[in-house]
Amino acid sequence: MAGLRRHGRPRARRSALRLPREAYRDQSRRADRGAGAALRRATRQPLAAAVPAAPVVGRHHRALRLPGRRSGRTRKSIHPRPGSPELRHDPFARLPDLAQRQPSPARPARSLRRPAHRAGAAGAARLLARDFARAGRGRRRGRGAARVNALDGIRVIDLTVWFQGPVCAQYLADFGADVIKIERPQGGDQARGVRSIKAVEIGDWNQYFLVINRNKKSMALDLKKPAAQEILYRLVEKSEVFLSNLEPAMLAGWNLSYEKLAAINPRLVYATNTGYGRFSQVARPSFDMTVQALTGIMARLGEPGQPPIYLGMGSGDAYGGMMSALGILLALYECQRSGRGQQVDASLYGAQLFLAAPQLQAYLAGDESRALQHSRRSVENPLWNLYPTRGRWVYLCEPNEDARFTALGRALGNAAFAADPHFADADGRRRHNEALIAAIEAETLRHDDGELMAAFRAEGLVASPIHNFADVVRDEQAWRNQYFLKTYCEEVQREVSIRGLPVTLSKTPGEVHTLGPQLGQDTELLLMDLLGYDWERIEALKAEGAIP
Repeated sequence: MAGLRRHGRPRARRSALRLPREAYRDQSRRADRGAGAALRRATRQPLAAAVPAAPVVGRHHRALRLPGRRSGRTRKSIHPRPGSPELRHDPFARLPDLAQRQPSPARPARSLRRPAHRAGAAGAARLLARDFARAGRGRRRGRGAARVNALDGIRVIDLTVWFQGPVCAQYLADFGADVIKIERPQGGDQARGVRSIKAVEIGDWNQYFLVINRNKKSMALDLKKPAAQEILYRLVEKSEVFLSNLEPAMLAGWNLSYEKLAAINPRLVYATNTGYGRFSQVARPSFDMTVQALTGIMARLGEPGQPPIYLGMGSGDAYGGMMSALGILLALYECQRSGRGQQVDASLYGAQLFLAAPQLQAYLAGDESRALQHSRRSVENPLWNLYPTRGRWVYLCEPNEDARFTALGRALGNAAFAADPHFADADGRRRHNEALIAAIEAETLRHDDGELMAAFRAEGLVASPIHNFADVVRDEQAWRNQYFLKTYCEEVQREVSIRGLPVTLSKTPGEVHTLGPQLGQDTELLLMDLLGYDWERIEALKAEGAIP
């Protein structure tokens, strides 16, 4: 992707036997005390001490089996069978299932099952850490039962890469959907290797990948292998949504077409993020900037005589992802009525045409006389324009009305232009717009932005200073509304600031409880816990190369 620089290899993380640091932070003390006490007792058990750290293989931990005792006594298991006297030493027997997820109409309720008999030490430790995280990390709960999220009970298979697709799944995960990110075993999502965005270093943790893949699980599958495809089919049976932004030909080559998956699960919502639309004849890769170029957005921005301007910030990707999430929710709602899923497509092209709609509508109506670019020195309404000050620039947003013009003159200290007969009415201000803009600018340059904003507010004028990103991250209202959040990053072992939730729900608000997962970290747990595979079958899948 243009503007992105990649890491050579993804960073390895610490052993899964290490419990998350935030387990000991004050926030966790407000979680369920029973779970906290159970965890403290569990950490005194010989689980972590008796089992050596699992060797790191790529970015996941190979599960180990406990050796049998040399005395010939029966080998003990981390997960005894029900009714075994060993259960009194089993930390899982005392940890309550705090998830309390609502069952989907498409599948029965399921409790948090322990893995099969020989789950392995690393897998057991990950389960313990995962359930403790559910009990306390980053979740604000009242007294009593765990909070239910808006999309609890919805499972999403996320076969997407880069930004638009992953951010769509992130929106769903933030509000409780169980999102399983499917990645190739060799390197995973290409975004895992990003080191910089538009030549700006992203620091010592991969903010690009970890933030847009938060609240997700990761399963590594080599979908070129028939055995891996069978695993995906099993997941489809137990899921409500399949999401992909890969090329249709690639999906067809892996036997993952809409027709194939809909035959397996007729209630499935099959969502695709394409570049140019489901019915487009354009068969080439798309990125945010290439689509901005085609939609006229770049040509519309900037001053006449200057090169087109890229809106930047991946705004088209983010907007396209949100449109895709909207389509998925609409299809899920309709499925409750009809009992059948459907195909949903949201394209970068369509999303950005919608983004440009207010300006584009005039051309759709046949008015092609409008200039593609507008100079701020010649806008038709000088009261709706950008002006410099001694500090920041400010944007004034007022209709071309006499009362508003008079108020502007008062705000600028009874400026002389307010009495100029050329500007006495709306038509005169429109005809002499360039002269009026120059007169207003001469007055705004006499003030700094703080003084000017105070004067505008006193007169009831709508305006805003032009903030840069350094100003924005210090904006108190963004933090109060949870548009920005702080969370713990295991990769760098400290609290980090991230973008938060763009939508606020009073009863079922969203939350961020984990950042992006390690590559394939949940593969074995999902195979055992969700699909019921035993350890021998998992070993066979590894031997076939279906999973790492």
